[in-house]
Amino acid sequence: AEHCPDAVLAIISNPVNSTVPIAAEILKKHGVFNPKKVCGVTTLDVCRANTFVGANQGVDPSTLDVPVIGGHAGITILPLLSQTGLTFSEADREALTKRIQFGGDEVVQAKAGAGSATLSMAYS
Repeated sequence: AEHCPDAVLAIISNPVNSTVPIAAEILKKHGVFNPKKVCGVTTLDVCRANTFVGANQGVDPSTLDVPVIGGHAGITILPLLSQTGLTFSEADREALTKRIQFGGDEVVQAKAGAGSATLSMAYS
């Protein structure tokens, strides 16, 4: 805010849905906030979305780029399945949306509560 007030901030520090508003408030305090220049990077959610959609559609996930917007926790994660060019049944769309939103929980459950999904970020 002080040294580069016109910078674009791509925030990846977890929890993204908390750190982005903190950065926005700091920029507002300095009078340099531009909502078009502060964004949260949710690459992990995109990787999960590509993987789950690929499995659902029988395609290689590396050929997909499922847009994901919103936060980085539960229902704040919004996969834009309608933008993939693929066709989903209503049931598949609902199931995929929920799985993408709560994919991190699957990792925690698989680890029997002995850790978080943090290492998933290494793949991203």
